[in-house]
Amino acid sequence: MNTLRSPFLSADHLDWQDTLRRWVAREITPFVNDWDEAGSFPRALYRKAAAIGLLGLGYPEEYGGVPADRFMAVIAGRELARCGAGGVPASLLSHTIGSPPILKAGSAELKARVLPGILAGEKISALAITEPNGGSDVASIRTKARLDGDHYVVSGEKTFITSGMRADYYTVAVRTGGPGRGGISLLVIEADSPGFSRTPLKKMGWWSSDTATLHFDEVRVPVENLIGEEGSAFRTIMLNFNDERIALATTACAFARVCVDEAIAYARERVTFGKPLSQHQVIRHKLVDMAQRVEVTEAFIERLVWCLDQGDNPVAQICMAKNQATQTMAYCASEAVQIFGGAGYMRGAAVERIYREVKVNAIGGGAEEIMKDLASRQMGL
Repeated sequence: MNTLRSPFLSADHLDWQDTLRRWVAREITPFVNDWDEAGSFPRALYRKAAAIGLLGLGYPEEYGGVPADRFMAVIAGRELARCGAGGVPASLLSHTIGSPPILKAGSAELKARVLPGILAGEKISALAITEPNGGSDVASIRTKARLDGDHYVVSGEKTFITSGMRADYYTVAVRTGGPGRGGISLLVIEADSPGFSRTPLKKMGWWSSDTATLHFDEVRVPVENLIGEEGSAFRTIMLNFNDERIALATTACAFARVCVDEAIAYARERVTFGKPLSQHQVIRHKLVDMAQRVEVTEAFIERLVWCLDQGDNPVAQICMAKNQATQTMAYCASEAVQIFGGAGYMRGAAVERIYREVKVNAIGGGAEEIMKDLASRQMGL
């Protein structure tokens, strides 16, 4: 599908887009079916991603990062989606939700100790907020951390954790104080800590992304691994959610565009009743409906990203954009599978995989219902 020129993208943005497009086509797309069936992808991919600047995008140079605006990250999300498999970018970029709290609120010592290895692709970072008894209700988390000398002792569980089985560092929300948001802190917990274990989870989609339940049984964590001040983590987590939701919206819209492109290509090749599918009016109308939703959603997201780069914090619109993008992805994935017919139901087709992965985008970072409720409260309703 032809795309309109974006007023927000400079020559540098387009150069990055071209570099990343060629890298994804070479290093990821040919292997996604095998990686999905294997339930994992090679750890060496992290180092390759670091070498082209993907992992360090937006981080300071002193930690091995590549300073960049938000549109560079938008391009990354779009180009990675072109591989047609959500699991690879989900785990490859799990540090984009695990590491920002460290960068924004961690001590100088903690940042210098942890971030360089992550951005070099030598270590893997994950975020651990969700618990078996609650997801987006962060103020009600139960995992406890009590201070014992120069260590916190952590007990509890986290679940649905992306990169949960392979991560080296976990940014973990814990309760260090009383009930409510004021008792929440963040700790960096290392995978080799005694008392820490993890259990793999099987999922509907994102097969190549390892997902796990984490178990903390009296895990001792040095006080130096506290992110920010004790009891101050709630706001840090909420700001992190905003960035995660924009990223999810970006990739959901990008996967919708992949569905449009795949459906157009298939409709031009597939012959039914003596002519290509694309010459049947009902199919052409489906394709236009799909493309229309993608164009509108993409424009909404770009405007939001621009506002964020200007220092705005449009929480309501971020929530609406996430819902808009995941609804667009759901519509386009469903219509693409319908256009493919039986071929769209077969494993290995990009549209089949994307169809299975709709719900993880709609649920991750806050389900649709939560996004509507949060947006309504931000609007004063």
